[in-house]
Amino acid sequence: MILSAQALSCQRGGRSIFDGLGFSVAGGEALLVTGRNGAGKSSLLRMIAGLLRIAGGTLSLQGGDPERSIAEQAHYLGHADALKPSLSVAENLAFWTAWLGGSGEPQQALATVGLDSLTALPAAYLSAGQKRRLSIARLIAVKRPLWLLDEPTSALDTASQGMLLDLMRDHLAGGGIIVAATHLPLGIEGARELKLERTP
Repeated sequence: MILSAQALSCQRGGRSIFDGLGFSVAGGEALLVTGRNGAGKSSLLRMIAGLLRIAGGTLSLQGGDPERSIAEQAHYLGHADALKPSLSVAENLAFWTAWLGGSGEPQQALATVGLDSLTALPAAYLSAGQKRRLSIARLIAVKRPLWLLDEPTSALDTASQGMLLDLMRDHLAGGGIIVAATHLPLGIEGARELKLERTP
């Protein structure tokens, strides 16, 4: 499986964010997208996730499911944790599991991220780090080959960052792809870097 971009362009608010961008990342590989604020790191991930219109160029996922779009084969973990405060921890994950087309019991995913003792607690009462871990649980509750992670360690303590690193390593070992926008090293061995420069 190979995710490729050719001559990719992004525009927001009538101005060019980046232009002529190209890259490829294969199964088992991680691509770290770096650069200053405003260079387009989050915009690139949102484009791959189908949340932002591509101004020019093409994106393709070779070796994926030809009946599904790239977005339908990707997990997008953005800045917002996308949780409904009034729903419990278990209800939030059950909603996302169903929405993303998963099946089965997401309890194991909650145990993996250390939230299995808080399943009945409304999400409104979770700390920022716990909300982030609940969002991360989506990555393992529903299997998708492409992980798009925007500052994934945000709000995570050292132990939780180690947990996430283990999950990322397992995903790559299984042939998955990770594209992560980050200001900080993630600890992924052999990860390649794509540095975006802000357009004048």
